[in-house]
Amino acid sequence: MMRDAGDCVDVSGALTLDNARAMLEAGCRQLTRDENVFDLAAVGAVDSSGLAVVFGWVRAAQAVRKSVRIIYPPQNLLSLAALYGVTQLLPPI
Repeated sequence: MMRDAGDCVDVSGALTLDNARAMLEAGCRQLTRDENVFDLAAVGAVDSSGLAVVFGWVRAAQAVRKSVRIIYPPQNLLSLAALYGVTQLLPPI
């Protein structure tokens, strides 16, 4: 689930295969600012699909000359990024 909190987008729930497409699409609809901040503090479960979702937000933002920043990423998202060697591809934290 996503909610526009004014200065950021609050993301809650899971970033997993079961809801990856919905979260990707919901996040892309939120790309309304020059810099789009996604607050992941309330995200529970994350699998490798969660990384794909975040990277999808970044690609969609870049396509329209905007940027993405994430705040409060879950540790398991960071661990997966490190495991796959893609930490440097994550948007600024």
